[in-house]
Amino acid sequence: MTIKLRQQQLFVLLALLTLLFAACGTKPEEKAPLVPLEDFFKNADKTGWQISPDGQYISYRSAHLGHMNVFVRKITDSTGIPVTFDSVRNIVQYQWKGNRILYLQDVGGDENFQLFSVSMDGKDQKALTPFPKVRTGILNDLRYVAGKEKEVIITINKRDARYFDPYSINIETGEMKELYKNDNNFDSWYTDHNGVIRLAGKTDGVNITLYHRATEADPFDSLLTTSYKETFYPNFFTFDNKNIYAASNIGRDKIAIVEYDLAAKKEIREIYANPEYDVDGVDYSPKRKVLQSAFFTSWKAEQHFLDKDAEADYNKMKDKFKGYEIAIYGNNNEEDKFIVWTGNDKLPSKFYFYDKKTGETKFLAAGRPWIKEENMATMKPIEYKSRDGLTIHGYLTLPKGYEAKNLPVIVNPHGGPWARDQWGFNNEIQFLANRGYAVLQMNFRGSTGYGKEFWLKGSKEWGKKMQDDITDGVNWLIKDGIADPKRVAIYGGSYGGYATLAGVTFTPDLYACAVDYVGVSNMFTFMNTIPPYWEPFKKQMYELVGDPAKDSALLAEVSPALHVGKIKAPLFIAQGANDPRVNKAESDQVVEALKKRGVQVEYMVKNDEGHGFQNENNRLDFYKAMEKFFDKHLSGKPVEPKKQ
Repeated sequence: MTIKLRQQQLFVLLALLTLLFAACGTKPEEKAPLVPLEDFFKNADKTGWQISPDGQYISYRSAHLGHMNVFVRKITDSTGIPVTFDSVRNIVQYQWKGNRILYLQDVGGDENFQLFSVSMDGKDQKALTPFPKVRTGILNDLRYVAGKEKEVIITINKRDARYFDPYSINIETGEMKELYKNDNNFDSWYTDHNGVIRLAGKTDGVNITLYHRATEADPFDSLLTTSYKETFYPNFFTFDNKNIYAASNIGRDKIAIVEYDLAAKKEIREIYANPEYDVDGVDYSPKRKVLQSAFFTSWKAEQHFLDKDAEADYNKMKDKFKGYEIAIYGNNNEEDKFIVWTGNDKLPSKFYFYDKKTGETKFLAAGRPWIKEENMATMKPIEYKSRDGLTIHGYLTLPKGYEAKNLPVIVNPHGGPWARDQWGFNNEIQFLANRGYAVLQMNFRGSTGYGKEFWLKGSKEWGKKMQDDITDGVNWLIKDGIADPKRVAIYGGSYGGYATLAGVTFTPDLYACAVDYVGVSNMFTFMNTIPPYWEPFKKQMYELVGDPAKDSALLAEVSPALHVGKIKAPLFIAQGANDPRVNKAESDQVVEALKKRGVQVEYMVKNDEGHGFQNENNRLDFYKAMEKFFDKHLSGKPVEPKKQ
């Protein structure tokens, strides 16, 4: 054999090996088995873990009497006992106060929360604020204030539904004491580390004025006034109670954490700023009296440490859970015992107990142990350009095991709209991906987290440029060959529901079908039915969305309910009868108009729900109906994998 022939054979062999390695490297994932719908949407097994202030007990939420209730057990025990007994509605908001549990509960989703208290053995339950059509919030639990072991500070709108007044309340007897006679109709309150109300806020709807007093005996004096376009939010007082740490974008585009001198009435130093993203907040150690870290969200949640000890403790815990995100979920007053949450885009949650002194890490529970990480899809951060050159960030989740080509796509705009989507496990997204759909989420202009300028670009752009950003995302997927242009649907809740209706109204040929979940349809009726405690901010709504009088032409133009004649895609609408934010009439008028025109519309109303379905049976009904709807109207969907 000649040298030349051997070289040729070697070349062919190398080429074959190259092709083999390339094929191995691009081999698609195996398709996931079909996961039961209930696994995504039934109540979590055990979640919402907390540690008692003395570090002897832990609590969590789990199913009891058909709904999520609070359980308590010793850290050394393996099982807990129920201490709340709600048989009508899930308990979502709860916390420790001494040796008692406090929780907030509303009626049928009306968001008029009442405060309850119960001992840690489940006895001596008290309805502390049993006032109908009154909303209660906890302002300060006074956890670290000596002499206030049985008191918390609450705010209630009992005097005037538009404003919340501060009271102290005894968690055992329900005895209430007015802390400030709110003749000035302040609408926000801030306490120092001694539990004294030192700051109050008030708005004329467009401008916000912050007031300050040096002591409880002093009158309030104006501190600074900002327009709604600027953020200045007090986080907490400095540890000597002289100044405040605040989130501020005054004089800057991105929100930063600053120290503000109350006596001099000026910012004196910047604690932390991120050049690309708003800072979400800052935390501190009540025991050591130091700032620990600042938080921001890039494509995922991140933190910047301000304290070496806190960073070292975090890294020790992080080393135990490589490949996963972690977060401190709660701690005792001594700050040596912690609940650690771990998870990622494919894992909902696992909870661990961590003892700082011993280094012991003990598994507590998985929030949804029936979800198998290996069967979930990857949520990938993406970005694309809007038609006017703006960078839009978002996420694309492709069904596991499918080629990213000619896929049926469900576009999922977020609610708010002054919010943003984030990376992490999302049961809706994973459910849709498991059914063979690609899911596109995007942070359109007007979303928060990307600075003042990006947020304000959404002013008076409902149904216009904000909607264009969504449309441009769809066209980006179509151009890249990922989306089958004949099999694109849109689904969203709240503002996302509005964007859904706007999508099928103003771009009627783009979507094959749509699901609107508690979405706004008529800008005029929406403005007239907002909750009374939104009234002080109505002028701000007019600036950001549109004034029904001055901008009537604009609001008429972008109200889907006034243009139902353009809708031709099949539509499924779901609504809570007690929704205080998006009144049932928002859905009724669209359904009635479409039925008159003979357009396919399915309508689900739950009489015991508000702005979104909280009860398990209602959630399951909604998602079962959604699954059938998409299966029917996104024809040619990929063949589903077999059930696991």
